[in-house]
Amino acid sequence: MAVTSMANSSIRDFVKRNSMRDLPSFPVSASYVVVAGGGGGLGFSRTDRGAGGGGAGGYRSSVTGESSGGGASAETALSLSAGTYTVTVGAGGAGTSGTGASGVNGADSVFGSVTSLGGGASEYPDGLSGGSGGGANHAGSGGAGTSGQGYGAGDGYASVPYNGTGGGGAGAASANATSSTATDGGVGVQSSITGSATYRAGGGGGYGGSGVAYGGLGGGADSSASAANDGTVNTGGGGGASGGSAGGAGGSGVVIFTLPVQAIVTFSGGVTQTSAIVGANRVYTVTATSTTSETVTIS
Repeated sequence: MAVTSMANSSIRDFVKRNSMRDLPSFPVSASYVVVAGGGGGLGFSRTDRGAGGGGAGGYRSSVTGESSGGGASAETALSLSAGTYTVTVGAGGAGTSGTGASGVNGADSVFGSVTSLGGGASEYPDGLSGGSGGGANHAGSGGAGTSGQGYGAGDGYASVPYNGTGGGGAGAASANATSSTATDGGVGVQSSITGSATYRAGGGGGYGGSGVAYGGLGGGADSSASAANDGTVNTGGGGGASGGSAGGAGGSGVVIFTLPVQAIVTFSGGVTQTSAIVGANRVYTVTATSTTSETVTIS
């Protein structure tokens, strides 16, 4: 027999259930890759003197089966309750030039309780410490990296042909300069958190009388005998050294995290981000924040 009527309560309950979304079960697990801004490189007006590349921004990861910077294992994923969390993408540090120059480290990147430190700049005579260490000029020593975030940089070569060193990378230190070569920036670390394997946080290349050197895989800039090269944006790559101008600026960092697709996520107005579904999660890639007070709210 055909049904010709339905109680009002049945219609009401059907509409109510049909409009409800699947709610996440808090706390939720959030994997992340947080990369700080890269350090600035050093330059000289003389092309026969060594200069250091900028160190990569600090690199922290909780992605299972991958690595954090400095040879560390992946960290524990965050357990997040519904609420509001800080998100900051660190800018790259400016390049600098000349004897006695003060380098500019990259800025820190932040996601909730996770902070990655800005990459160390190269200055005269030594590289600065940071997430990864800044490279040395011909007369100095490389800067130190931070445990669990990145490696340090090698030392310069103080005799003719006066070679500098690349900045440290998240995945490897830069080598000491020799009589035959300035050294490349340290390599970064690869992650597939977005669904595509990508290297980030490579150190900038050093420069010297022997010529240019290459930036580390992961956004580190090559050095140059004339115009400086900048680290790649949103990789935390270090700026390249230069023989003819100020060194290159470091690349800006990036904050990437995953959440269950059922979670509702809203960002404050100064956040630039994209998202995509990868497997059972939605991956959020934050590429810029206009202030250090930007937030993400999870519900």
